[in-house]
Amino acid sequence: MTAASDMRLSWLVWLLACASLDGTAGNAADAAADYVWTRVTLKAPFAGRDGAGALVFKGRMWLLGGWNPRDKVHFPKICNSEVWSSANGLDWRLETPQAPWEGRHTAGYAVHAGKMWIIGGDCNQGHYQNDVWNSEDGVRWTRVCERVPWAPRALHYTLAHAGKLWVMGGQTLPQFAPAREVFYNDVWNSADGTHWTRVIERAPWPPRGMIGGSVVFKNRMWILGGGTYDTPKTPTRKFYNDNWSSADGVQWQRHVESAPWAPRQYHDVAVFDGKMWVLEGCNKANRNDVHYSSDSVMWRELPNTPWAPRHAASVFVHADALWMVAGNNMSPDVWKLVRKMDR
Repeated sequence: MTAASDMRLSWLVWLLACASLDGTAGNAADAAADYVWTRVTLKAPFAGRDGAGALVFKGRMWLLGGWNPRDKVHFPKICNSEVWSSANGLDWRLETPQAPWEGRHTAGYAVHAGKMWIIGGDCNQGHYQNDVWNSEDGVRWTRVCERVPWAPRALHYTLAHAGKLWVMGGQTLPQFAPAREVFYNDVWNSADGTHWTRVIERAPWPPRGMIGGSVVFKNRMWILGGGTYDTPKTPTRKFYNDNWSSADGVQWQRHVESAPWAPRQYHDVAVFDGKMWVLEGCNKANRNDVHYSSDSVMWRELPNTPWAPRHAASVFVHADALWMVAGNNMSPDVWKLVRKMDR
């Protein structure tokens, strides 16, 4: 073999090595080396549920309401209005067995202006929950708006950003509560939960909702995937894996049309360890895959998820960990993810 051939072979080996480092296998290996899941408990004291609100407030994780139609003891009206809290994920305290807001799940949840907020709700009681509530302690709740101007809707995406509450997307569900069929891609905000402003009627992203948690990252609001629920007139659900962001709710940028993770709905999103995270969800079946990114363009999958597939879980970022709690597996389990150096 000539010297030139040796040089070409060495160059090829180097390129293959780089490809391995940047490829899926290399990413998975790096991810596995960085993070580890720990099982905190498989039997927290609350009943299994999905769609429960998940907020971190005053050094505690707060679990709000939830849905479990098979459990008639804890959910006599399909959903309940229990409020639980925990500082460590193992010891949970029932703050109130029945808050004054009607039981609900997959509502809007946010921390804003020193309070926890519940914004809208579902329509499992045969009507839309168009109210807004807040609380400074999880026990005493105040209704600040009886009927929001963006009603009726459910499955909306909710977050707090730039000193305001934001509601985006969602839809009506005529098969559960009377309403004209509408799939929304509008954006609303409010500083006080009472007075709302529509900042754009039709955003450039296709109508959607069904996103749990929230992502505000690098001073921008992010929409990561999502979908639409089937209705009598539109019997086919839609699933997305595109990524959008905006600083003001008016000007939106699409970063990727199709992320490397599967399109999904009823998944959860979060910001942890300086990265955006997409966890679990549903598309024909429940999932338990976990993905993270620093820019929404380059995504890595965290392999070997130890918890059961689910959707509509409750995800927290608390005490230097990312927490996975309950969900549609209807088990009261609690898991946490940490960087290995933080164990």
